[in-house]
Amino acid sequence: MLPGDLKASDFDRYPPKARQLAAKHIDLLRRMPLAFLPLLLREVIAYDWKFPVEQTELDKQFAWLAAMPASDFEKAMGPFAQLRLSAKLEHVDWINSPGEFSEQLTAHLWATRQIDAFRAASIAYIHNLNAANPEQPPTTPRLGIAVIGYGVDQNKYPLFRKLRPHGVYFHNVDPENGLATLLNHVAERAREHPVPFGHWYIDGSENQAMRGDGVTKMCYAALGSVRNALIDKMRRVMQPGGGGPEVLRTMLAELRPEDLGLNGEGNAAVLNRFQVSVLTEGSGTQLFSTTFVQWSAREALRRAQPATLLLRFTPRLHEQSMRELLAGTPQTPMPDPHGSLVDADMGAYYTWINQQRLTGAERAAFLVWFEGHNEALAIGPLLPRGTDNPNPVNLRQILAQMG
Repeated sequence: MLPGDLKASDFDRYPPKARQLAAKHIDLLRRMPLAFLPLLLREVIAYDWKFPVEQTELDKQFAWLAAMPASDFEKAMGPFAQLRLSAKLEHVDWINSPGEFSEQLTAHLWATRQIDAFRAASIAYIHNLNAANPEQPPTTPRLGIAVIGYGVDQNKYPLFRKLRPHGVYFHNVDPENGLATLLNHVAERAREHPVPFGHWYIDGSENQAMRGDGVTKMCYAALGSVRNALIDKMRRVMQPGGGGPEVLRTMLAELRPEDLGLNGEGNAAVLNRFQVSVLTEGSGTQLFSTTFVQWSAREALRRAQPATLLLRFTPRLHEQSMRELLAGTPQTPMPDPHGSLVDADMGAYYTWINQQRLTGAERAAFLVWFEGHNEALAIGPLLPRGTDNPNPVNLRQILAQMG
């Protein structure tokens, strides 16, 4: 089947909003070359489970394409139309399995030495799309907060080394009620600026009590049964006769929340699909709480682009190899608070970098605090860079200074 043969009924297996989107733009889809259309449908088919920011971006892309003069549209699609595709690709169910088509297309382009032409066409397309639809800064400045080091009594590891050149190092912080102060601050921002999926709290253990609604919450402990179900599926695939790595990769890509005991319908579907993607796409997110928190933060910033993000890193268990995991080798879990502190310190730095990649970075602020201790590092447009502050201060006062 080729794009020109598309009918609205071909999208009957899509979720409701995705089906409506495809039907609305059916005439536009028919004009697209086969080397391009399934890649767009890969985004369309997941429309119902995308965050509002992602849905808006896809809506704008369709509006941009639909408004193009015919000559500009042909120019944008021309490089994709010139790629030579095999008859085998035409027979892939690229409507209902656009992800599978994408994998086979990539292999074909490499085998026929057309991957460079495809990459150049894709870069040009994205460049023109971004130029026509520049990202808008958030209505309120972004705030990222990382809480690290829970369970560590004494520490000799020098914290925040990579972040210190960018902000103020506070080393006389009053830790009393510190976590409660941060939780309340996030809840207050959510009340003042209510945005769906605009404020997040991700915890490496159990979510702490937070007043009010409007904050998207994730925690490693609450997903324990989900992680165990996933590991069990991985173990069965990797055992002799189970299929091996290629089958495992396909299985992980096709998992739905329902397959792991989560609700895949209604309002819960968006967050649950996101949580499944964190556990199936991230390396080590199934095993280590620090990796879970860091990867969740990375993906939340990339996809949901929240105005507020609070992370709480907690001790992970001592490293267990993937081979031991898949073999089901029994072990006595042992927490590693000091190793987790080092992980979390680097995780906070990576989170700040990812926050800086979003629009409005010049107004954004970031705070990292050694939980229960007197060390913190704050970055903000009103704070001097690369300085130390030895004065007594609490977290509420630091937040006020950050602007």
